[in-house]
Amino acid sequence: MGARRIEYLHAIGVDVWVRRDGPHDAAVDAAVQAAPSAARTPVNDSAASPSVVTASANGASSLRPPGPVDLRPPEPQVQEQWETLRAEVLSCTKCALHSTRTQGVFGVGNRRTDWLIIGEAPGAEEDKQGEPFVGRAGKLLNAMLLSLGLPREHVFIANVLKSRPPGNRDPKPDEVAACLPYLIRQIALLKPKLMLAVGRIAAQNLLATDVPLGRLRGQVHTFGELNTPLIVTYHPAYLLRTPADKRKAWEDLKFARSVFRRLAAQES
Repeated sequence: MGARRIEYLHAIGVDVWVRRDGPHDAAVDAAVQAAPSAARTPVNDSAASPSVVTASANGASSLRPPGPVDLRPPEPQVQEQWETLRAEVLSCTKCALHSTRTQGVFGVGNRRTDWLIIGEAPGAEEDKQGEPFVGRAGKLLNAMLLSLGLPREHVFIANVLKSRPPGNRDPKPDEVAACLPYLIRQIALLKPKLMLAVGRIAAQNLLATDVPLGRLRGQVHTFGELNTPLIVTYHPAYLLRTPADKRKAWEDLKFARSVFRRLAAQES
């Protein structure tokens, strides 16, 4: 495992186990030593727990995208559809949230991406800046994506709701009903290979279920008429409050990566 990957695992709070014996790499050792003492545990036994990561100087860094990344802008006619949709979202008055928001939050990222990240709704900072997942939760999401070799600009990030609910309360059914068609149109334009729903509210609304998030994890669900594969994990804001579950989130991310690679292999 490379030094950069260890740094990203530290950022999302995943423990890194290192062996006392065997070859070492100076950069890897430096990255491990830079971690808080609680995040690094020396071990002699190679049978480490599957919920932690074993750092090895022999392992090649996998901080590269799980598949090819196309950063070109969409074709002109598709780009025009994107801008039309964006204008509709920013001027939308289909529910009462338009009267309390600062601005609509359309979404941001690569419009040719294979990865679509979906959250619940804008918070205060998102409403202020007009971009999803900013602030502390956004920084953690960025680190989670980087752990997969996916910089923020390589994915598209959106929310189920495009307007902030007052006080960051849960979305109401009529608000979801008003906003979901916009997300469906975004998906139709993107045609992502994989959707990652972060948080209980996003997952339950996308899957039209009240099943707890813990029972939705570790499965490949599908969404919409395109049957787009969808995987569920924890919301970064939740992980900031409950850091013990960051290990579970890392397992979800690895699962998403493996599913993506399997889907990509089926197409090749």
